[in-house]
Amino acid sequence: MLEQLNEALDHIEHCLEAEAGREVDIVEVARIAMTSEYHFRRLFSALAGMPLSVYIRRRRMTIAGAEVLGGERTLLDVAVRYGYGSGEAFARAFRSVHGIGPGEARRTGATLTAQSRMSFRVVVEGSTTMRYRIVEKEAFRVVGRKARVPLVHEGVNAAAAAHVQSLDEQAIVRMKKLADGEPKGVLSAVVHLTDSREEGAEVDYWIGVVTGPEVAAEELDALDVPAGAWAVFDNHGPYPSALQELWRDVFTQWFPSNPYASRPGPELLRTQPVEIGAETDSQLWIPVERVSGSNGE
Repeated sequence: MLEQLNEALDHIEHCLEAEAGREVDIVEVARIAMTSEYHFRRLFSALAGMPLSVYIRRRRMTIAGAEVLGGERTLLDVAVRYGYGSGEAFARAFRSVHGIGPGEARRTGATLTAQSRMSFRVVVEGSTTMRYRIVEKEAFRVVGRKARVPLVHEGVNAAAAAHVQSLDEQAIVRMKKLADGEPKGVLSAVVHLTDSREEGAEVDYWIGVVTGPEVAAEELDALDVPAGAWAVFDNHGPYPSALQELWRDVFTQWFPSNPYASRPGPELLRTQPVEIGAETDSQLWIPVERVSGSNGE
């Protein structure tokens, strides 16, 4: 049964991406799932925690949102591409999912809501939404202190914590004076040395600030970062578990559901130091590039 359900979800994605303007025929989707339309709708809602129509609308607007931010088509062309007869109708649907109109989103680079692509296993993956925005940044420099530490997927990373504790007050003061860019203030940065994200894989772990590309680091270390696009995720929850879950969800849910791929570069994290388990607001910056030929092109 799960295999047929996932084949039905694959068909929905094909309608939304490869044939963007095509209406999803739920009767055909139910046939692929080898059940009736009525039972498929009820089964989907029970498993996913949302009506099928809501999921389809959110997925359509997730894909359309990437095109709106990408700026390669006019807003009317995007509207027509995704099956809307007018810009007004598209704007209403867009606002119902993202909370903002497509024109304003394109002008301001606003935060959008991504509905992850769903698949059925023993549990349901992708039934949550993630708040994100795409930011284009010029070249910049991270200035601070780095240490080589192992990846830790759950719980406190003792090596990273020891690196933070090793920083002297003079270095912190120097960093704060040099800070000049987004994300603001003292932050951490992770540079992956290999393609592996397994527990224990070594990374360069930075504590530093964003500065202009020509700023002298003097007694601090410097990491030059080329211009590019970044996916920015806002997060709130207990430290550090909520952040570790966010990192996991970005790579297991957000990337498979959006027309972006990760690219080389540091992953930036801005958060306030808190006690273990305390609630905190954080912001995660992941370097991305738009996938060539996405949406069937």
